[in-house]
Amino acid sequence: MMSRAERKNMIEFIEKVRGLSREQLAYMTDAEIEYIYERYYHHHEESVE
Repeated sequence: MMSRAERKNMIEFIEKVRGLSREQLAYMTDAEIEYIYERYYHHHEESVE
């Protein structure tokens, strides 16, 4: 189970990179947030290198 701080950081990253609103993300489960975060974090990390 993720902590509130982890969830908050993931949501802030997704908002910036993916453009989803906090309202849209608020109704998602931790697993959904984590899936989206991991998908876009790895993609973002590859494009920065």
